Amino acid sequence: MIKLQDLDLNLLLVFHLMYRERKTGAVAELMGLSQPAVSNALKRLRVTLGDELFERTARGMSPTPYAEQIAESISITLDNLQSSLNVKTEFNPTKSQRTFRVAMTDLGEMYMFPRLMLHLAEHAPGISITTVRNSELSLKEDMESGNVDLAIGLLPQLEAGFYQRRLFEQNYVCLMRKEHPLAGEALSLERFSQAEHIVIEAKDTGHGHVERQLKRSGVARIVPLRLPHFMSAPYIVAETDLVATVTEKLALQTAEVLGLTIHPHPVDISPAQINQFWHRRMHRDEGNIWLRNTIFELFAE
Repeated sequence: MIKLQDLDLNLLLVFHLMYRERKTGAVAELMGLSQPAVSNALKRLRVTLGDELFERTARGMSPTPYAEQIAESISITLDNLQSSLNVKTEFNPTKSQRTFRVAMTDLGEMYMFPRLMLHLAEHAPGISITTVRNSELSLKEDMESGNVDLAIGLLPQLEAGFYQRRLFEQNYVCLMRKEHPLAGEALSLERFSQAEHIVIEAKDTGHGHVERQLKRSGVARIVPLRLPHFMSAPYIVAETDLVATVTEKLALQTAEVLGLTIHPHPVDISPAQINQFWHRRMHRDEGNIWLRNTIFELFAE
């Protein structure tokens, strides 16, 4: 029988990270260790548990059947232990030097960060924010592991198993330059279909529903340009006769500066509900509570 006194807790942490990352280099970077130190830790754990745990493959370190069996229990145990150790941690935003990692899109950064950073400068000058981009799969994993503190946006992949709080809704509008041939009149479906369009695909965000609804509407469009993100669209529209379907907040923040005009969208596109999401491991974290309450107070509509 394997006894707890025979185990070094750090070895279980190495196991947990190796199961998630599948590469010794990534584990070494996360733990601030050298790769030989990580390899040595795995060797010690193999001896203690009597199993190879991970086998080298072309795609990295693949877990053995035994490692698959124990991985979830170890992850839950480490999660509960960390939560228990931090339950009484006090958080003072005026003195804290904490860095929060927030997953959000470029749209979110543009709309929220000017006001948020001004607020932090006055009320929490030592706090810093790092924003990250994640795929659907990596965002879940990073929030479950604590690598991401908060996610903000239209993120249907996080609706199950995560806490969430509504902030506001994003409506969609048509954006074009003021001198555009269609700018002077109401934008009907017919005129909309005659225009040349930018299609913004916005993969790994919930904004992909816009293109799906436009396709289902059956309205024909001429599409000479496709973009992966929203932010460059207003600048391209300002110099061309292209029309872009964008969020209303992006349109309002760029229209005056770039000489653009905003039209109600002729297609009935359902608005996007923007929420903030957090994992249960952060639910009682005092710093996380402060951050999400601050964001709610600043941006909830």
